[in-house]
Amino acid sequence: MAGREVSVKRYVVRLSADERERLEGLRRTGTMPARRLLKVQILLKADVSEAGDGWSDSQIMKAFDTTDTMVYTVRKQLVEEGLDAVLSRKRRETPPTPRIFDGETQAKLIALACSAPPPGFARWTLRLLEEKVVELEIVDRASDSTIGRVLKKASSSRIPKSAG
Repeated sequence: MAGREVSVKRYVVRLSADERERLEGLRRTGTMPARRLLKVQILLKADVSEAGDGWSDSQIMKAFDTTDTMVYTVRKQLVEEGLDAVLSRKRRETPPTPRIFDGETQAKLIALACSAPPPGFARWTLRLLEEKVVELEIVDRASDSTIGRVLKKASSSRIPKSAG
């Protein structure tokens, strides 16, 4: 281990032979998202075990043109959560925006769309439905495109699957 840059690390990467073999295999295939490939390369270079290179963070940052935060995060995640956590994306716990229509409000919207249109109109339009669901306080707000999407999803779920 002579010639290696020595520094005190809070999260030291020590890969087992199996983990190293798995990472080498992933690196050889080359068919994965760029961020995952970067994480694989960081782990292989940061490995201080006998088979590893034991590069310093600065060497890794320079070689792979990445940030100190990325290197630190990969090290930390490996030590705290394991190899699978580093290689897989974390699922969102909540959607980016809350759903406007849940099952109950969706049923009310469908019932409204199936009812007689307002006087002076031959049929419901998405804009009319948009105004009416807010007026009836079914939802606080909704766009015509959201209403169209909800109605389309509801009508397509009622179409029986062809037996063929």
